[in-house]
Amino acid sequence: MPESTGGLLAALARAGLTDVSDADVTRAVYSSDASLYRVVPQVVVRPRHPDEIVAALGVARETGVGLTMRGAGTSIAGNAVGPGIVVDTSRHLNRVHEIDAEARTARVDPGVVHAALQQVAAPHALRFGPDPSTHTRCTIGGMIGNNACGSRALGYGRTSDNVVGLDVAYGDGSTASLRSGTPAQDRVAAELATLVDGSLGHVRTSFGQFTRQVSGYSMEHLLPERRDVGRFLVGSEGTLALVLGATVRLVAEEPRRLFVLGYPSMAEAADAVPGILDSAPAQGLGLVACEGLDARIVDLVRAAGSSVPDLPRGAGWLFVEVTGEGRLSDAGELERLEVADPSAATALWRIREDGAGLAARSLSRPAYSGWEDAAVPPARLGAWLRDFDELLTEFDLQGVPYGHFGDGCVHVRIDFPFHEGETGRKVFREFLEAATDRVVAHGGSLSGEHGDGRARSELLSRMYDEESMRLFGAAKAICDPDGVLNPGVLVDPAPLDADLRPGRPVAPVPTLLRFVEDTSMGTAVHRCTGVGKCVTVPGAGSAAGVMCPSWQATRDEKDSTRGRARTLQEALDGTLVHGLADPAVHDALDLCLSCKGCARDCPTGVDMATYKSEALHQTYRGRRRPRTHYTLGWLPALVRLAPGSFGRGWLDKAMGTGPVTRLANKVAGMDARRSLPSVAPRSAQSLLGRSRKQDAASAPDVWIWADTFTDHFRPSSAKAAIDLLAGAGLRAELIPSDACCGLTWISTGQLEHARSTIEKTVAVLEPYVASGTPVIGLEPSCLATLRSDAVQLTDDPRAETVAAGIKTLAELLDQLDWTPPDLSGVEIVAQPHCHHASVLGWEADARLLAKAGAHVTRVGGCCGLAGNFGMEQGHYEVSVAVAELQLLPAVRANPGAVVLADGLSCRHQLDDLADVKAVHLAELLASASADVGRRVTAD
Repeated sequence: MPESTGGLLAALARAGLTDVSDADVTRAVYSSDASLYRVVPQVVVRPRHPDEIVAALGVARETGVGLTMRGAGTSIAGNAVGPGIVVDTSRHLNRVHEIDAEARTARVDPGVVHAALQQVAAPHALRFGPDPSTHTRCTIGGMIGNNACGSRALGYGRTSDNVVGLDVAYGDGSTASLRSGTPAQDRVAAELATLVDGSLGHVRTSFGQFTRQVSGYSMEHLLPERRDVGRFLVGSEGTLALVLGATVRLVAEEPRRLFVLGYPSMAEAADAVPGILDSAPAQGLGLVACEGLDARIVDLVRAAGSSVPDLPRGAGWLFVEVTGEGRLSDAGELERLEVADPSAATALWRIREDGAGLAARSLSRPAYSGWEDAAVPPARLGAWLRDFDELLTEFDLQGVPYGHFGDGCVHVRIDFPFHEGETGRKVFREFLEAATDRVVAHGGSLSGEHGDGRARSELLSRMYDEESMRLFGAAKAICDPDGVLNPGVLVDPAPLDADLRPGRPVAPVPTLLRFVEDTSMGTAVHRCTGVGKCVTVPGAGSAAGVMCPSWQATRDEKDSTRGRARTLQEALDGTLVHGLADPAVHDALDLCLSCKGCARDCPTGVDMATYKSEALHQTYRGRRRPRTHYTLGWLPALVRLAPGSFGRGWLDKAMGTGPVTRLANKVAGMDARRSLPSVAPRSAQSLLGRSRKQDAASAPDVWIWADTFTDHFRPSSAKAAIDLLAGAGLRAELIPSDACCGLTWISTGQLEHARSTIEKTVAVLEPYVASGTPVIGLEPSCLATLRSDAVQLTDDPRAETVAAGIKTLAELLDQLDWTPPDLSGVEIVAQPHCHHASVLGWEADARLLAKAGAHVTRVGGCCGLAGNFGMEQGHYEVSVAVAELQLLPAVRANPGAVVLADGLSCRHQLDDLADVKAVHLAELLASASADVGRRVTAD
């Protein structure tokens, strides 16, 4: 048996496995799932074929090293972390092999993402029924492991109800193809049948007592009248067998209606559930979902600036989704709302889907999983919620409940005091033990859909009697006699308070950035709870979402927001990665585009661009930097060195194309295939600035801040803005001062210079903003820097004044009593700059274009250039791959459309890769207004 990682790697190589890594960065990102637990694996395997899963199992059995399967890493109970071999099927084994529309089945790899299966099934008017809140990234294999359910399991059943075939490898190394309705003939199936036949009465009275009794093994599926080994394996959390492939049942898509019912409290909402379950079928309705949502989660969404449709009066709501034409009977609600608009219904469901991440930030101190998804028979739900609330009070804890009330399943995040060290761990253990006893008294289950994992396996002996526990151990011995599969889970469990990540000492790192919302970088990086919205498959998330472009391009976990956060957590409080200067940190951060998509799209508000800036600052402060830090990082200073038309002309030639540019690129650390944006012959200030001093009485109606990019690269957008506002009856002028936001120094981690630059700029801009005259910015990345980064860099109160006061052009026009030019019939492909979408918000732009009558195709995601990122050596391929995700396909699909892109990076990417000349919003509207004026004059 190999005694080292090297020996294990050699054994895996001999077995034919090629995508295997023991790199520190890989082990760091796979050390956690979405749970509280941190278990560093020895190696990570990403199989390319089901045979490689079997081969990895063979190595595990040969060496005695444990093997843990991982889907999307969204397991909340610590089901998908292990100390030996972690197998990730999502990278390569992610194909839908067949849709049989007539049989209504799909044959899939274990790593297929739920939403990807839905996309393939949709043209057949079919869908996979269960849909967890993580459906945009969870895998079918992971759902099989946990017997996942989701909101619509009430109507469509659990995963176990929708699996009709499994190809598996048992822990003993044997394989089997299991099909519902066809008795299994293998040794394992025979021994399992014999085991249950010896305890028929006990199994019939102890298992399958209600739909969400998910804890432990589902022994009821082995009863003679059922005898379905495949369904028995569903929910066994990879402790008995490994899924090599699956055939799942699909259901027909039907029109659904949503009713929202308001109640004074969550408990009173729960009291109404049994009546709804009984009455809906009598009214000719098919119940698809019945979800509970707490007012505190809704308030969080509103506070974050997201749009929430008006809800009925109440502090707790039931979302009741039905099929059929009948009327949902009164259920004692204060008010009700029938949601007919699909987009409004989608917005409401999105709040529910983001509940886990939102709930983690809903209290005065961080809230955690651990007691996450207990379930009781629905008739006991109201009583259980009241009892649970009393228990929280007894322990001086708080939690925000929500969940699948129609199935009696309650999700909650609780503010366990892990910051108190051993005291917090003691509270965690004692609370879980007490909560177990309480839920069992209500006839409930420790888990209603997430499985037991490391959080609850130790507690199974408090839920089940001695005979049940004997059956679990015997089933494990039959399937996995050597105990190599997912050690520490279900049978022979690890202590529930072992390997906890929260409460670990966090290294105090003096930072230049202020981390105003988190107090420290350590607190900031621990915002990530691992729910994995950053690994949403393309096309499955919000059309306006940006996060996470690099992961979508590479599908490598280390290139996700979550993977980077895990690496930073390990750097600050782990033992694997040693500080922010560790190469593993820079391996994880290298492909971060600093798009700030996570700052808006991540439910917990991770801001990886900020963390990357600080990490670069910590690493290179006082040291030699990469060449692009001196070239692209100092670009604002370089363009100012060529003030005259002669100097600017030479600079433009050096930044264009051809052999001189290729040589300059190589010297500067930039990719030879890139050009730089053209420098304008004259700056905006020299073209449009004030030619003489004027007193305050002559102040314009609108001030325009000419940032570095507008001033030196795109003065045409400034001229267009002045002309457009003049047509609206407003005199606009440039602020007659040089004021740079410092973005290029921030993105390259040169924070001392960035701070001094931003302090000068806020000193320049604050008097204009404070004067009451509107101030607008035209380059979204620079304006976003003032809105978000300035307050992180300086404690000058003027930074907050400027951040709150300066507007985008669309925000100004949106507030005016102004009619935009008619753009009816104009096709527009709009690429909002990442910082525009994520920091500033593109809603005002969308309203303006809709008011003008344009037909807009909004591109989600990032253009891929992202300032210096796409220019640097080693980033070109990923930059192009990101552009190919959404932007370039949208442009090709609309060949006659106007391409709208306010950001200099977006415009340059389009120019560089597609030879497309994009326009700024100011140029689009000014040109359209001029056309209208010419037509009026001609008439």
